[in-house]
Amino acid sequence: MRRISKLTRVAVGVASLGLVATACGGTSGDSGDSDSKDRGIAIAYDIGGKGDQSFNDAAYAGLTKAKDEFGYQTADIEPTEGETSADKEQRLVSLARQGYNPVIGVGFVYGPAMKAAAAKYPDTTFGIVDAVVEGKNVASLVFAEEQASYLAGVAAAKATKSNTVGFVGGVDIPLIHKFEAGYKQGVEDTKPGVKVLSQYLTQTAEEGGFSSPDKGKAAAEGQIEKKADVLYAAAGLSGQGVIEAAAKAKVWAIGVDSDQYKQAALAPYKNYILTSALKDVGGAVYALAKSVKDGKPLAGTQTFDLKVNGVGLSEANPEYAKIPGLKAAVDKAKEGIIDGSIKVKTE
Repeated sequence: MRRISKLTRVAVGVASLGLVATACGGTSGDSGDSDSKDRGIAIAYDIGGKGDQSFNDAAYAGLTKAKDEFGYQTADIEPTEGETSADKEQRLVSLARQGYNPVIGVGFVYGPAMKAAAAKYPDTTFGIVDAVVEGKNVASLVFAEEQASYLAGVAAAKATKSNTVGFVGGVDIPLIHKFEAGYKQGVEDTKPGVKVLSQYLTQTAEEGGFSSPDKGKAAAEGQIEKKADVLYAAAGLSGQGVIEAAAKAKVWAIGVDSDQYKQAALAPYKNYILTSALKDVGGAVYALAKSVKDGKPLAGTQTFDLKVNGVGLSEANPEYAKIPGLKAAVDKAKEGIIDGSIKVKTE
C-alpha cells in the first residue's frame, strides 16, 4: 500500500521567495559523470522551462534555497522540444549517475520516465511534482490545487462587476480540471448567478498549451469580448498572455502557482494581477532535499494543502484588500476548507 503523509510546516514557505530566474537553456551546476553519492540536488524542468514566472520558477526557488542552506551542488536541466519519454528517462538516469540525490522531475510528464529511472537507481531518491509514481525511492509531491482555486473563485466573485469571469486552462487534462472545478465552485458558492467562461488551449501538452503566451492571449481576448472582467489562468507560461490581455483591457487577472504580482517579467502588468493561487512547488522541492540531507528521505505520496500552507492565495497587491468584502470572504472560505465544512470538488 502506498504510504500517504502530510508535510509539516517546515516544508513550506518557499513560494514567498523572490524569483528572479530568467529563461535560459542547458544545465547549471557541474557536468560530467561521477559516482559520488549525494552530490547535491537536481531538477529537470517541465514544459516552458525556467523563466515561466510560475511552475518551473517555483521549483527553481526550492533548489536555490536548498543550495544556499545545505551548500549543495545543483543542476537544473531544460526540456527539449518534441522529446520522448525515453529522452526524459535518460535525463533522469544521467543525473542519478552523476551522483545527484535527490533527482526531481517537475511535472506529470515525467511519470513513466521516473518509474523506470528509479528502478535503475534504487539508492537514489527521486521526486516527481504533480503525479503519483509507485516506487520505494520515489516521493510523489502533489497539491490540493482545487483548494487554492476555490479561494481564487471567491476573490473573482467579489471582484467582478460584469458578473462574468473567465478560466483559461493550458491543457485539457485531469490535473487542470482540478483548477477549473475549484474555481467554478468558489465563484458559485460566493455569488450565485455569475457566469464562468472556460476554455482549454490544447488537448495535449505537446501542442503548446503550457508554453504559448500567444494562445493564452487570444483565449483571454475572446473571453474579454464576452464581458469577462476577471480571468484566471492555469496554463504555465501561456498564462503570461492571459495576464497581458487582461492588463491591456484593464480587467483583473488572477495568477497561478507563484505570486505573479511579484514577478519581474510581469511588472508592466502587475497593477492588474489581483491575486495568485499559490502552489508551493518550491517548498516541496526543498522538503525533499532536506529529508535526504537529514538521512530520512521522503517516499510515497506527500500532499500539500491549505492545512500545511502548501497552497493558498496571495495578498501582495494592495488593491486586494480594498475590494469590499473580498478578504473577509476568502479568509472565511479558507477556514471552512481547513475545518472540513467546505468540500471542494476536483471535477
